[in-house]
Amino acid sequence: MATIEIGRNDHLDGNGALSAATQSFAVTTHGQKVLVDTGIGNAKPRANPAWDHLDTDFMERLSLAGYPAEEVDFVVLTHLHADHVGWNTRWDGDRWVPTFPNARYIMNSTEREYWSRAEMEESRAIMIADSIVPIEDAGLLETPLVGPQGFEVTPGVRLLPTPGHTPGHIAVLIESEGAQALITGDVLHHPTQAMFPFVGSSVDVDSALAAQTREETLRWAAQEEILLLGSHFTDPTGGWIGQDGDAYRFTPAHAAH
Repeated sequence: MATIEIGRNDHLDGNGALSAATQSFAVTTHGQKVLVDTGIGNAKPRANPAWDHLDTDFMERLSLAGYPAEEVDFVVLTHLHADHVGWNTRWDGDRWVPTFPNARYIMNSTEREYWSRAEMEESRAIMIADSIVPIEDAGLLETPLVGPQGFEVTPGVRLLPTPGHTPGHIAVLIESEGAQALITGDVLHHPTQAMFPFVGSSVDVDSALAAQTREETLRWAAQEEILLLGSHFTDPTGGWIGQDGDAYRFTPAHAAH
């Protein structure tokens, strides 16, 4: 078995192991409040013990940041995995109801169609039942086809197809005053993958396509000087991609500028 050597950085724990987080991103543009991914959620039955029946202050912190649930206009879902859709819904005493009642929830149609046909283990079926079906039943889920040209949610927020981790996976491009930032979703799980783009996730649906998408995304981010926001990067979450020989390197934003 090959061993990959990496240097010390802010994305390792005290024992030198890779560290990760589950991030949601909130953006306001042209008066519209957009939430990208909704994390794991509270009180959800999950097979992963670290995610099972959580009781966190996520919604309180989101409100303090200026995004109370009733004021969110759009919820963008990069893909249909449990750690990205959990706060779509909340428990209301006897049923799961949409957490963001005035929002349009948006998912790539390719993603929704794939999971509607795929054979699923019980844990994924439970996740869809408690986090997707209630927003569909409420008429809040929209599933546009995110093609090569992308899909504009609202001025300044564009969805881009980044398949591989899942068939309909999307990344989210934020544009403002000539600058760009890209919310990665699970194109990358850790900054180490900039150095080793061929290293994927065990849950990639198509590992070869995921690696190709990761390489293309890194090349583009380096060429266009796009701020990369890693959906599973611990603090510092944002940084810049630079060419490093045949690979790339992630430099945290605070260190680069």
